[in-house]
Amino acid sequence: MISVAAVARRAAASRTFIYSNPEAHTAVTTAMAAAHHDRDQATTAEASGREASWRERALNAEDALKAANAEILAQRTQIGELLGQVRDLEAEWTQESILRITTENTSLKQRVRKLTEDNRTLDERLKAARSNNRFQDRRIADLEAQLTEQT
Repeated sequence: MISVAAVARRAAASRTFIYSNPEAHTAVTTAMAAAHHDRDQATTAEASGREASWRERALNAEDALKAANAEILAQRTQIGELLGQVRDLEAEWTQESILRITTENTSLKQRVRKLTEDNRTLDERLKAARSNNRFQDRRIADLEAQLTEQT
């Protein structure tokens, strides 16, 4: 914090004048408090800006992850269709190939169920993480308010 002596030097006034003149002393004290308040506001604004940019990056990363997963799923579907077309052209439908395809279909259905369950679990974790993040944001705001009240 700026001292009265530093303000007196800046204003080209003596410390005695400032201490002996109540109006000057009040003006200096008010100016010092305003400067301190302005500094606190600038620091708070800077911290809010950093936090907002962090949130924006997290949301962008989340969107990019969703887009990548959708693209991967689309490509896997296309690959599966193309492989199916190749199999259709290469082989005749014998009892053995029908059994193989049925077995493969069953295993793929199980895999889909497992992936669906994993997806549900990850969605629940994401919701929990977002809830924790909101709680932490409120806690930070409360702590900042306490710091502001103390100063």
